Order: sequence, then C-alpha cells, then structure tokens
Amino acid sequence: QVHLVESGGGLVQAGGSLRLSCAASGRTFSSYTMGWFRQAQGKEREFVAALLNWSGGSTYYADSEKGRFTISRDNAKNTVYLQMNSLKPEDTAVYYCAAAEGLFGVRSMSSYDYWGQGTQVTVSS
Repeated sequence: QVHLVESGGGLVQAGGSLRLSCAASGRTFSSYTMGWFRQAQGKEREFVAALLNWSGGSTYYADSEKGRFTISRDNAKNTVYLQMNSLKPEDTAVYYCAAAEGLFGVRSMSSYDYWGQGTQVTVSS
C-alpha cells in the first residue's frame, strides 16, 4: 500500500508560479513511476506529467504544459514535485498525484495503482 498526500495548491494570478508537492508513505518510493493528473470543473481527468521509476529520470508532459511545468522527485524525502510556471486560467483544476508499479502507459489513468485526494489550483485573470 502507498498513501499519497498533495499540497501546495492555492490561488495565483495568471503568469505566476506554484510548486505542488506529493508526499508518499508505505512502500519504497523509488520503485514507483509517479504522475500528475488534473480535473477541471465538469470535465474529464487529464494527464499532466510523469516521471519514470529509474535513475535516468525520463519525463513526459502533456502538450499544453510542456515548457511551463517540470516534474521532479526527492527520494530522501519520499516526495514528488510539480513546478508550474507561467500559469494560465485554463490551468485551474484539482491536481492529483498518482503512483504506478509499472513502466508503460504513463499518460493513462488506468496505469496507476494509487491516488491522492487532490489539491485545488485556481488561476485568476
């Protein structure tokens, strides 16, 4: 079992920055692929970013976030981060942290085994 808790969400003006954190407990953190998803009001949950569970640190991003968002991890703290820069109103959503034992299909929700409860990000004009 892996328990995930997100933090760092809040209200920010367009063009500003936020750093989300996801603290993990239970299993060995470094063994998991980590991902971020988001869900806007009345819309489907969508992929944001992922980091593979290997030392090479391969990352994946959705087209709408690439160049603005950065995913990283600190194994010593059992924490994964999502640095968000140049935020836009369309980034407004609940952001979810997720963990997967596998390496494939990192953009698909069904690939992930554990989920946090989410943290709200609101970007104003």
